[in-house]
Amino acid sequence: MALSISAVVLLAIIVFLLVRKSGLKAGHAIVCMLLGFYLASSTMAPTISELTTNIAGMIGSIKF
Repeated sequence: MALSISAVVLLAIIVFLLVRKSGLKAGHAIVCMLLGFYLASSTMAPTISELTTNIAGMIGSIKF
């Protein structure tokens, strides 16, 4: 659960910065959020969740 919350916060910060600095319009940001909302309720949601969990696990296992 902590991973999904931190990912949401990170993505929200990125969208906020894109709106403020890169000229992303608020309408574009709303369309992106709606896409994510509908994608989360689709049949692809478990696959995407598993993919992000595996990527986070790979990043977490990197030793510096």
